[in-house]
Amino acid sequence: MSHAYHDEIIRAAHLLCEARYAIALTGAGSSTPSGISDFRTPGEGLWERVNPLEVASIRGFRKRPEAFYGWIRSLAVALVTAEPNAGHLALADLEEGGWLKAVVTQNIDGLHQRAGSREVLELHGHLREATCVACGRKMEAGTLFDRFLASGDVPRCPMCDGVIKPSVVLFGEPLPADVVEAAMVHVGRADLMLVAGSSLEVAPASLLPRQVYEHDGHLIVVNLMSTYIDDVADVVIHADLADVLPRIAQACVEG
Repeated sequence: MSHAYHDEIIRAAHLLCEARYAIALTGAGSSTPSGISDFRTPGEGLWERVNPLEVASIRGFRKRPEAFYGWIRSLAVALVTAEPNAGHLALADLEEGGWLKAVVTQNIDGLHQRAGSREVLELHGHLREATCVACGRKMEAGTLFDRFLASGDVPRCPMCDGVIKPSVVLFGEPLPADVVEAAMVHVGRADLMLVAGSSLEVAPASLLPRQVYEHDGHLIVVNLMSTYIDDVADVVIHADLADVLPRIAQACVEG
């Protein structure tokens, strides 16, 4: 095990132990150790080969759903085969130990829940459900998802043959109001936020750490790349969170 960032890890664990109400904010970087590409890493991010406003906006989806599904198919295959990594498991352990109250995530992969986290707020939606854009029928996405992975064909509504849209938030769509409301309750209570695997470049999630900071809360950042809040965070660790988060969780256990 690496001994890098030893002092920062001890400091982070101390802050978590002392916090009255700590929450985590996670982004795509928390799932890259599970084999799921993030969006912005040069040379390999999901936005490298496409214009997101064309393929991943609600306007683009309505005009050319086949472009969206053609782009997302490789991501969907990765999601099916991905397993929670050590970082996901560490966050679940922190919640189990009482040091973390909730995980607010920008991810749609469901890996936090599979790792054992119970209070997970998915700001950008998920792939468990889908909606027909023609008739509005909501349905579980499992069988439709499996057929799409096998054929690559655009999923169609079994009732009206309209195009099916997964319950993920596309550019130009509002975030799910109930999830945002629940997340804001946690943010309002938080005196510490652990930012893990987020570049903090997509609003409104990117604004949440600032809210905690402005209410005199503490910030811990674990992310490979720098973020706009690094200069005000109590602890900043630019390293692999699959290595760092388990060490923080273990330090909490050891007191």
